[in-house]
Amino acid sequence: MRCPYCQYEESKVIDSRPAEERKRRRRECLRCGRRFTTYESVEIPMRVVVKRDSSLEPYDRNKLLNGIYHAIKKRPVSYTQVNEIADKVEETYTGSWHSQLTSAQIGAVVLEQLREIDEIAYIRFASVYQDFRDASSFISAIADLGEHKKEKEK
Repeated sequence: MRCPYCQYEESKVIDSRPAEERKRRRRECLRCGRRFTTYESVEIPMRVVVKRDSSLEPYDRNKLLNGIYHAIKKRPVSYTQVNEIADKVEETYTGSWHSQLTSAQIGAVVLEQLREIDEIAYIRFASVYQDFRDASSFISAIADLGEHKKEKEK
């Protein structure tokens, strides 16, 4: 850490305390003796989403939330539950070393969560995520949902 006054690169930490999700440190320059404050925070790696067409775009939580909101429109799903789904997606991939996520990975986590919360929202999201082309795709998804429900009841 360079001293802002004399640009010397060595300093010692005088005081350290938490401050708004960061660490506040008071430092003293070892050359000029002047004191200054630094803040330390965790660097969050930039996440990139690999789309179906192999294009890349930065991960955008708001875009994910909007997709989920469309699926839950006029359904008894709370905004808290929607945020929990987005949190689950982020928590699932936060520990991984990969900065690239596929839209398929994200969609799978969302579908898993929606299946437990609301079946209609699940089908709505699946129809867009899995790109349903005809009625048989809907019928197949509904049949899978029914099988999952039977397994869950066992």
